[in-house]
Amino acid sequence: MTKGSANNSSGSGSGSGSGSGGYQTTRSGTNSQGNHYCHRDYGTDASNSNSYHYSNSNGSYYYSNLNGSTYYNDGAGNSQYNSGK
Repeated sequence: MTKGSANNSSGSGSGSGSGSGGYQTTRSGTNSQGNHYCHRDYGTDASNSNSYHYSNSNGSYYYSNLNGSTYYNDGAGNSQYNSGK
């Protein structure tokens, strides 16, 4: 599974802020390839305290969720889910 280029976080974005559901958005924005990303910190007690998601300019997207599960959609109707267990 190719996750795309979300790790290239150069480009515009915002710093930390508060959100609903007990998390802080630590990084979000659009990188130099035009891909949106958002990293959330749920604290040290969460099973996956630093969850994130991104959506790419080609229509694909990826979620790493609070419960440890991941979801990837390639933008062409194919998807993959991993429960994290």
